[in-house]
Amino acid sequence: MTTEKKSYDGFDEAERAAMKERASELKKSKKPKANPEAELLEKIAEMPEADRVLAERLHALISAEVPELSPRTWYGQPAYSKGGKVICFFQAAAKFGTEYATFGFNDAPLLDNGTMWPTAFGLKKLTAEDEKLLVSLVKKAAG
Repeated sequence: MTTEKKSYDGFDEAERAAMKERASELKKSKKPKANPEAELLEKIAEMPEADRVLAERLHALISAEVPELSPRTWYGQPAYSKGGKVICFFQAAAKFGTEYATFGFNDAPLLDNGTMWPTAFGLKKLTAEDEKLLVSLVKKAAG
């Protein structure tokens, strides 16, 4: 019998960490005293400044303009759900070492328009016009 440890190259360290965060979220959600918004705000506070500024602004916009969505974390990142299903999410650039953050939609059939529609946007900053577009898409996705 060998005690040699085999390695698996399918997931990098950041991807494995995201999966562990998701497993932790699932465990926490089963506890009656879980506070998903507090956990979301905690994750935002941990982000590097550029990501944090975007995530804070998106949280403020979504909370004010689409209050029917529930804030929570999803794979350790801010997300907003309805009826337990994630509608949209923010992914910090620092999460996977990318050049820009991402704001995306998760299986939002109300956004489909013909043969092509938005599912994610790369973000470096938010202008007033960007904010209007994202809020209108989130409202549409939320039904």
